[in-house]
Amino acid sequence: MVLRAARARRIATATAFGGGGLTLLGASTLVLLYVQVRAAYRSIGQTEWKRPKDNGLYGTGDGEPIRFVMMGDSTAAGFAVTDALQTPAALIASGLAAAADRPVRLRNVARVGATSRDLLAQLEKIRPLSPRLAVVFVGANDVTHRIRPADAVAHLQYVVRELVGAGTAVVVGTCPDLGTVQPFAQPLRYIARRASRQLAAAQTIAVVEEGGRTVSLSDLLSDDFQLYPDEMFGPDRFHPSARGYAQAATAVLPSACAALGLLPEPVDPATGRGEGVLPVHRAAAAAAERAGTEVSGARVAGVEHGPRGRWARLLRREAQPDATGFQQDPTNETPQADSGPAKR
Repeated sequence: MVLRAARARRIATATAFGGGGLTLLGASTLVLLYVQVRAAYRSIGQTEWKRPKDNGLYGTGDGEPIRFVMMGDSTAAGFAVTDALQTPAALIASGLAAAADRPVRLRNVARVGATSRDLLAQLEKIRPLSPRLAVVFVGANDVTHRIRPADAVAHLQYVVRELVGAGTAVVVGTCPDLGTVQPFAQPLRYIARRASRQLAAAQTIAVVEEGGRTVSLSDLLSDDFQLYPDEMFGPDRFHPSARGYAQAATAVLPSACAALGLLPEPVDPATGRGEGVLPVHRAAAAAAERAGTEVSGARVAGVEHGPRGRWARLLRREAQPDATGFQQDPTNETPQADSGPAKR
């Protein structure tokens, strides 16, 4: 963990000082892996997709709707599903509405193929909305497009800073483990896993430093992908299926609820020992190895920074079945939402 934490901290440091010279894959490695990469691309099918209309109002109840935006890449967009209720954004919106007993107005600006740089354009689209919550899924395309991690993290960090500064709570689902993708063979699988987790750790450091929180997607779906590949993967064998998206949404929903004050936060400890509180670079490395782990800023004895940097809390929140707004049935691939978009 120490080496991974140190590398994540170097990436974040390069971002802070405008370096960005670190790369995920070296030139010699690229030569060795070229044939495998080409084979993997040929194995990943092409899927025609007409995006479902998931923007709208979810849930019922009194009060003004909670303004919620979804940002990021194809995972955030719900690529390959055809029912609007099956996208991660719709599932999270339904869960938030159930937990808050208030309607939630969703705007999903995620785009298929987006990298962290594309978050800048998405930010401009949602600025006028003054959202209370933004959930971001991003990172996979940064790895597959060999974007320098410091550059990718710098874009994400800027967007989080702008959102938090405008009063928006931010939850980032960090880069998933691309080592679970079926067409990737060894050693490409190992390198994809290593690159994914290093980027996820660096993302966590940047997001927490700017006042957001992260949830590690890591290998969240790996066991199910291996046991039920036909159910968990979409038709292109790269993106999740509706069942896979539901599992990812379930992991993020409790943190989204906490960000809106719908779940209590743990009491800050008097010391940095125990209570899951660590320097942020160590917390980020630990979270990258354990899917479903939330990392957020913490205070120790009322202080945000210790001798080794920003304090951060590691936490695994469990979704409450009666508050999620949808349920996962292992015998049924399609998640059931409590309500769909009432308005466009």
